[in-house]
Amino acid sequence: MRKVLLPTIIFIATILLIMRLFYLQVIDDSLKLKSDNNAIKISYDYPERGYIYDRNGKLLVANQPSYDIMVIPKDVKELDTTEFCSLLKITKEEFLKKIAKAKIYSPRLPSVFLSQLNKKEYAAFQEIQRKFVGFYIQKRALRDYQVAFGANVFGFITQVNDKIIEKNDYYRSGDLIGRQGVEESYEDILRGIKGVKYIQKDKYNRDIGSYKEGKFDTISVQGKDITLSIDAELQKYGEELMINKRGGIVAIEPKTGEILALVTAPSYDPAILVGRQRSKNYTMLYHDSIAKPLYDRGLLAEYTPGSPFKILTGLVALQEGAIDESTSFVCRHGFSYAPGRFMKCHCHGGALQLHRGIYESCNTFFASSYMKTIDKYGNPPKGVDVWSNHLKSFGLGQFMGYDLPTGRKGNLPTSKTYKKMYPGWAWSSKTIVSNAIGQGEVLMTPIQLANMIAAVANRGYYYTPHIIKKIKGGTIDKRFRTKHVTTVDKKYFEPMVSGLFDVYNMGTAHGLNVEGIEICGKTGTAENFAKINGKRVKLQDHSIFVAFAPKDNPKIAIAVFVENGYWGSRWAGPITSLMIEKYIKRKITRTDLEKRMLEGSLQGEYNKYLSKPIVDTLIKTKVDSPSIPLIAKPQTKVEKPEVKVEETPEN
Repeated sequence: MRKVLLPTIIFIATILLIMRLFYLQVIDDSLKLKSDNNAIKISYDYPERGYIYDRNGKLLVANQPSYDIMVIPKDVKELDTTEFCSLLKITKEEFLKKIAKAKIYSPRLPSVFLSQLNKKEYAAFQEIQRKFVGFYIQKRALRDYQVAFGANVFGFITQVNDKIIEKNDYYRSGDLIGRQGVEESYEDILRGIKGVKYIQKDKYNRDIGSYKEGKFDTISVQGKDITLSIDAELQKYGEELMINKRGGIVAIEPKTGEILALVTAPSYDPAILVGRQRSKNYTMLYHDSIAKPLYDRGLLAEYTPGSPFKILTGLVALQEGAIDESTSFVCRHGFSYAPGRFMKCHCHGGALQLHRGIYESCNTFFASSYMKTIDKYGNPPKGVDVWSNHLKSFGLGQFMGYDLPTGRKGNLPTSKTYKKMYPGWAWSSKTIVSNAIGQGEVLMTPIQLANMIAAVANRGYYYTPHIIKKIKGGTIDKRFRTKHVTTVDKKYFEPMVSGLFDVYNMGTAHGLNVEGIEICGKTGTAENFAKINGKRVKLQDHSIFVAFAPKDNPKIAIAVFVENGYWGSRWAGPITSLMIEKYIKRKITRTDLEKRMLEGSLQGEYNKYLSKPIVDTLIKTKVDSPSIPLIAKPQTKVEKPEVKVEETPEN
């Protein structure tokens, strides 16, 4: 048997090899096509990118024609460079540099010599193109923005670089690709498929017709249109409210996870990244290290969440049986939890239960609830990990899986965090009690906060936030239709929602309610630190607000961060209530409040931190955070455990 097996294998392998060679050399012409490249000109037909619409059918992004001058270096003949450069308004040095770059890419293949000519420039060149052998016009489609907002949502398109060409054989030099926003996330859908034509050339390099009568030619396929979940009117309004402010707004439809608005401030008009000035304008935006208009604060900025985090502290404490609705703690305008350790509080004081603790935002109540949760297990590391796992079920401490190409996980401490922070120290719930009020090691992005309050609005579940609503001729990823249920039982959400409702009626957001809309919300004030000249310096607090409405059958959940905005009800609270009214009523009734928010500016506050020594120090130390003023990051090395928390009024 063994004597027969080896010859049989050799025989079969030989037959297969002969068959493959016959196919490649006789039947399949593709290799011959490649070998004949010197006598064949490849011409591409670029399709239009898919159009982009908002959830209500409003056209947001269309296309406009653009013309690139392409060059095949080996075909270039002697030409009048003075006339050529004068026509295209470039210098002779630029001409030589571009030719040299094209030769490096490939002497025989076309590459972009000059991109994105307008119609007038194209017409002028086309008239005398015959003089410039080796150059030709390639028509493409550039974006035509129908709106002046939403730059962070859309992203932009730009030419592919060498790395992309090496990784993906679809792209050639000069091709355009989506970057950032939905242009990047849905590039494969929006770009379409380019057509290819193979044109035979004679020995004089003249076109003599289609190669093999067009056997290998393909037609272009236009990109698919997409409909975003964004409400264009709400997005525009949010960006207007955030003029002269820094921060982010994320609004979500709770029952679907669809993102209604994704605002980052400051932003820019997306149209400035189209055309010949795109590179210059992008460089200007990229090097703005102070305002950071290219930095999407809604997805990337990791903030201390402040008092909205008390919602989670309370829910976890209820779930763990550390408290119930009738549990009472006495607040004496602060919480003394260890000798020399005092956490200030600005509630009215006295004995508080959960309901009043929420709407008055009592530090004492939630610090006590947190400590009871951690201490329940008699082992702080175990207690912290149980607490942390509950928070993970709300989407904290992880990339959430939304359909945008950028984001950060935030920070969710575990027992490992504190073992590293306090090596050899017997830390306890008292050591880390500032977590209770969102002032500890927890960091959250605005989209995580919006998703958290959406889960509360739904009484314990959420769908992964996403910005796509419909793809023409396609389907949406099933992960956006998958329900995520938190580890907190549904029954514990009702008492929390009741307290959040009274935040507007008699609590820290009193005066911000909207007639005819039952809103549930939570104000927040987060301390803000930066390391300047080696010292930890306190900067102006951040203003935070989370809310959903209506109370029952909610249609919108929203998180607003305003950097250096003092306290929650000063900036973030009013902006939140205006956004909710705009979305639900489609009009604003409180025009005085609207005027104050639209015209209000925090630029003076930001300018305090623009002195050269401070800016130089911040840049030199490369502190990682959304803007100047910067946010303190958790320190991994401390001399001793210390907690000192002070919140401003209306926390």
